Amino acid sequence: MSARTLEVDTLSCERDLRELFSGLSFRLEPGKVLQVAGPNGSGKTSLLRILAGLLPAAEGDVRYDGASIFSGQGREQWRQNTLYIGHQPAVKAMLTPEENLAWLCALKQPVSRKAIWSALEQVGLRGFEDVPSRNLSAGQHRRVALARLYLQPLPVWILDEPFTAIDKSGVAGLEQHVLAHADAGGSVILTTHHSLEHLPQVQVLDLREGC
Repeated sequence: MSARTLEVDTLSCERDLRELFSGLSFRLEPGKVLQVAGPNGSGKTSLLRILAGLLPAAEGDVRYDGASIFSGQGREQWRQNTLYIGHQPAVKAMLTPEENLAWLCALKQPVSRKAIWSALEQVGLRGFEDVPSRNLSAGQHRRVALARLYLQPLPVWILDEPFTAIDKSGVAGLEQHVLAHADAGGSVILTTHHSLEHLPQVQVLDLREGC
């Protein structure tokens, strides 16, 4: 598993007739973690949603392995190589953690029950496999979503505030998993208010300053 080079070229974003950022350019090599920083309203989540294919860009292009992610074969290649976990964990209250992960992963590649149970153990939810998610805390919902990182080792991870609502042990485990993914040749793009300055693979993109 190895990511390819991601190139963002003069990207602009507008929401509700307001420009959030413009002329944004950066390059992310395999094995690196990019932390998108900036104050609330600067466009961090919008940038991640553009990269995930959930929002259109006002201007500019994004290329993965030289092909634009906005059209044709390049878009399909990008979709097959990325895992997006948004700020909302996308966990359905009526389903159990096992059922949630089964249908979320099936959107790209089905996984076995054994693999799901192993992933839940990795995020500290062993024993909660068959508990209705409506009975779980916000932090446990986040852990269900993050279990996908152990089930779908796709080359590029796009993570919006992944450390939200999880405790110190969960934070430490996620940090190590992100580093392991980068060490294996993957790429990670994330937003977080959690300090990552101690992680050597991290580069920071401040939307107040550009790159």
